[in-house]
Amino acid sequence: MDIEQLITPERIRCEDDIESKQQALERLGELIGISEPKLSPAEVFDRLVAREKLGSTGLGHGVALPHARVEGIECAIGAMVRIDQGIDFEAFDRAPVDLLFALVVPEHFTDEHLQILAALAEMFSDAKLCERLRHAEDDEGLYQTLREWQAATDST
Repeated sequence: MDIEQLITPERIRCEDDIESKQQALERLGELIGISEPKLSPAEVFDRLVAREKLGSTGLGHGVALPHARVEGIECAIGAMVRIDQGIDFEAFDRAPVDLLFALVVPEHFTDEHLQILAALAEMFSDAKLCERLRHAEDDEGLYQTLREWQAATDST
C-alpha cells in the first residue's frame, strides 16, 4: 500500500474541537467529500455511519479506521484526523480514540478493500508511528510523518 495514493495534505487535520464519534465522522466525511467531486460530504458521512452501526471500527490503542464502500469513485480515498482529546469510539479496549484514518473505496472493491484495511491496521499497530503522529505539531507534520513511515517501510 502506498499511503500517498490514499491521502493528500488537504485531507489531514489536527483538530481540537471534536468531542464525539459523530463529529469525527462528519469531519472525515467533509475532508473526503470536499476533495472528491463525485461525492458529497453527507454521502460519505452516511456511509461511514452505516458501517459503524455494524460494529465499531476502533482498533484499540487510540486508533480507529472508519471505512465504507461508495458508488461513483474509481480509487480508494483516505482522510486522517488527529484529535487533541480522545473520544469514545466504542473500541474493544474502551480506550479513547485520538487517531482516525477514514477510507472509502469503490463499491466494486472487495479484495482490494480488505488488503488496504489490513495494511492500514498494520501501519497503525506501529506504536512508534502512533506516538510520532500524536506529537506532530500541525497538519503538515502529520503528513510528513506518514510519508516518512512509508519511506522507511519501503526501504526495508
